[in-house]
Amino acid sequence: VQLQASGGGLVQTGDSLRLSCAASGTAFSRYTMGWFRQAPGKEREFVAAVRRGITYSSDSVKGRFGISRDNAKNMVDLQMNSLKPEDTGVYYCAASAGVITSTIRDSRAYNYWGQGTQVTVSS
Repeated sequence: VQLQASGGGLVQTGDSLRLSCAASGTAFSRYTMGWFRQAPGKEREFVAAVRRGITYSSDSVKGRFGISRDNAKNMVDLQMNSLKPEDTGVYYCAASAGVITSTIRDSRAYNYWGQGTQVTVSS
């Protein structure tokens, strides 16, 4: 699976942004899809994921971000609302063929990664 993330940019606090991830390859619907982010000097952290129709999100973005997928188009999106400066970072989409619920927030469980897209939220 090859992943291509897009949609990042520079926005202001309170703005919204929608990230998209296009996947190539077959059997897209079988993959768990996730979004992670990495701020400068920090480790990569889980943002959201969708597996078997169930979505998961980190506490820091719950209620503000939403993940969705379109299996017919091989796409997964991350809708980000009420953005804050602490949401700044490089956002990566990722895919996993074998992740289980208990490891869905662990980046090591994901086999495939996109190149990342920069999101900058100014105060």
